[in-house]
Amino acid sequence: MRRPDGPVDLIFLIAAPAGADSDHLTILSGLARRLMSTEFTGALRSADDPGRVAALIRGDQPEPSAAAAGTEAGAEPTAGERAEPAARPLATEPLAPKPAAAQTAGAKAAEAKVAEAKVAEAAEAVSGEAAGAGSQAAASAPFRIVAVTSCPTGIAHTYMAAESLENAAREAGVELVVETQGSAGFDKLPPATIAAADAVIFAHDVEVREKARFAGKPTVDVGVKAGINRPAELIAEVRQKAARGEISAPAAAADADRSAPMDRAGEPGDRFGTRLRKWLMTGVSYMVPFVAAGGLLIALAFALGGYEIATAKSVADHFIWTEQDSWAALLFQIGGAAFTFLVPVLAGFIAYGMADRPGLVPGFVGGFIATTIKAGFLGGLVAGLIAGAIVMGIQRFKVPASLRGIMPVVVIPLISSAIVGFLMFVVIGKPIASAQEAMTDWLNGLSGTNAIMLGVLLGLMMCFDLGGPVNKVAYAFATGGITVANPSDGSLKIMAAVMAAGMVPPLAMALATTVRGRLFTKTERENGKAAWVLGASFISEGAIPFAAADPLRVIPSSMVGGAITGALSMTFDCTLRAPHGGIFVVPLIGQPFLYLLAIVAGTVVSAGLVIVLKGMRKAARPETAAPAAGGETAPGGAGGEAKVPATV
Repeated sequence: MRRPDGPVDLIFLIAAPAGADSDHLTILSGLARRLMSTEFTGALRSADDPGRVAALIRGDQPEPSAAAAGTEAGAEPTAGERAEPAARPLATEPLAPKPAAAQTAGAKAAEAKVAEAKVAEAAEAVSGEAAGAGSQAAASAPFRIVAVTSCPTGIAHTYMAAESLENAAREAGVELVVETQGSAGFDKLPPATIAAADAVIFAHDVEVREKARFAGKPTVDVGVKAGINRPAELIAEVRQKAARGEISAPAAAADADRSAPMDRAGEPGDRFGTRLRKWLMTGVSYMVPFVAAGGLLIALAFALGGYEIATAKSVADHFIWTEQDSWAALLFQIGGAAFTFLVPVLAGFIAYGMADRPGLVPGFVGGFIATTIKAGFLGGLVAGLIAGAIVMGIQRFKVPASLRGIMPVVVIPLISSAIVGFLMFVVIGKPIASAQEAMTDWLNGLSGTNAIMLGVLLGLMMCFDLGGPVNKVAYAFATGGITVANPSDGSLKIMAAVMAAGMVPPLAMALATTVRGRLFTKTERENGKAAWVLGASFISEGAIPFAAADPLRVIPSSMVGGAITGALSMTFDCTLRAPHGGIFVVPLIGQPFLYLLAIVAGTVVSAGLVIVLKGMRKAARPETAAPAAGGETAPGGAGGEAKVPATV
């Protein structure tokens, strides 16, 4: 056989047993990887009997062939025989049976048994020494942990939790390796690293991808904030579980239920409310990049062409390279295209969080229908939950083995999409759209005290967990109101209040470290410099290091400042058409000077409260600084830096 790229001399036929729908893919992928090895292909080409070929493919130690026997007698081995691979098998079952026609198989097997017996006798002579050495090595080996961190946005919490766990592991004398599943994807930990680990820590707010890799080990499963705030406790807890012999479900059990990855993402004791929160956060985490990209493009379009650019003709029909308005229209229409995916992506990935990939199709279909019938974000939430629940229900049915291969490709998408579409178009879509319209009318009618109270509530939510679930709920509520074709003034005011309040915590921490640096550690003062930029860019996570070190003083102070800023923004009737950008979108803000005044007021109040509370704690501490031996000064005295405890 000849192909355009050269002759073919190795041909493989793969036969998978009945019911093993994906075994052939597993075998094929493993075989393809091994064929990249010149040693493996050389050994295949030099093999002179089917049994040796089958052993090579399985990864077994092949029996000596006639050529090998000749080598033992003194013949020079070939290149393929010199480089015999010791690769792992491609599948748990043999890929090819040993030929029945091999007349010398029995004799060779007998010789192999004799050789094994001799090896066993030799091993017994040194077994005591080997056992003693092994026990000493086990006693001296450090405790090994693998961890996974992830958060809805995959930007800040993910990597902060990883760093916090790594620092705590170094202090505890533990080997810890972290797999960060962030917004830029993730690099899988090597299987050997996972296999060698003594325990596992999951610090996550969205599903752990490919969680079955870590099955069968002592496991601690918590939210990502716990990985930031109390890493030492998590390490101690997982070591205690390992000492008691508590392990998670084995890999076979973890893979048995493919219907609900989010069920597998939590401990068996997780309640429905916890799983529901994770499902919703999964959808929000995939939606946020569309919000940021589309919103900033629209903001740039407004900056270049003004608000009237929203009525411009399609750039596909009318675009002049030398006109600024054409470029503004281009940016606006690209941003608008990104915004059209918000509700479908939200619904699709909520269903994905519940039912894995089979939930994507009905989720996206339901989300698109929600936009068609003007059900908005509320419709997207409901469509995603319904789609996930329907797919999970379908997957509970036992189907014949002959249909398993087409279930995730044809049957589940077909049935689930039809049911979701029927429910959204005919049954629940219109009531949800009415509720969405009523909520919009209520927002438009907000004025006076009601608007101020809403600003206070949104400010508290934005500063409560600094990018966590509560923060994301407030942000999603605000962005949902401005992603329509003609957002109302009430929606624009809410977006302005949410962004202003979210900027307060990092700016307040930056100001506090600048004004009273001696109340903070050296690391916190360095973080304070970065917090200026993070706060100005509307990245609330810039305050997380401070909140993690001193939550009882930082978080309440931030919430007070955020509430003040939110209330002032609503009082000043500030509006915002961009969902992100911080001070860089000030030209798009209605009442920009009053808006900046609201941010400054909240920042000053929060910084002042932090300084007062930290100062009270320092004053309440007993004076223990005394001259040390040799005339040295204890930390906190004139010759040293004041140290603030990391926790309350």
